[in-house]
Amino acid sequence: MTTPDISLSCRDIERYLGEDESRVHALRGVSLDIAPGTVHAVVGPSGCGKSTLLYILGLLDHPDGGFVMLEAETVSHLPDDELARRRNEFIGFIFQFHFLMEDFTAHENVMIPMRRLGQLSETAMRDRAAELLAAVGLSDKLQRASRHLSGGEQQRVAIARALANHPRIVLADEPTGNLDTKNSQRAFDLLKTIVQQKQMALLLVTHNPAIAEACDWIHEMQDGRIIASHACGFG
Repeated sequence: MTTPDISLSCRDIERYLGEDESRVHALRGVSLDIAPGTVHAVVGPSGCGKSTLLYILGLLDHPDGGFVMLEAETVSHLPDDELARRRNEFIGFIFQFHFLMEDFTAHENVMIPMRRLGQLSETAMRDRAAELLAAVGLSDKLQRASRHLSGGEQQRVAIARALANHPRIVLADEPTGNLDTKNSQRAFDLLKTIVQQKQMALLLVTHNPAIAEACDWIHEMQDGRIIASHACGFG
């Protein structure tokens, strides 16, 4: 995949996990390019390095070799405080276990990344959070504590939260893994639509073949390597 306009890329990523005899070579020279407005799936058996790759691309972990670039700037070896700033500014992360603050309302959860970035007024943050929750179909649940939302609703709050700071890239680790088929498809369709409309880039790890085939690109991983990448037409 070649394009002059790349949101996120990595080259020759190496990662070892564990120590001494239990040391595992988790990533073995992984390279990847992700362009704005495209949706990518990473697939492969458990333990092949998918989540490890996602965490390195999301600047949540450091590679042992190779480098990560955000919009053509190498960032993987920046100090932790600078990595945290870039992560907050450029990247939205959606986890399988949404990690909402269960005593916070849906509205308060979506405001958390905005508070961390510190660029908006209180009124602007509230308006932005309400707008995002409306986009994911939760306008009527703004003031409901997360613990009282269904699994599908909680994951939609997590999607809204990931989009709070207008990220250029959204990374998702099994974002629909805990949802039933209907809610899984609904959450993915919503995320894909928003990403394409806003010209973000989306990379998700999934075990769901239907969702993988609906992406623009599928990258197959095995034993710490991307062994094949192919386009899926129009998704």
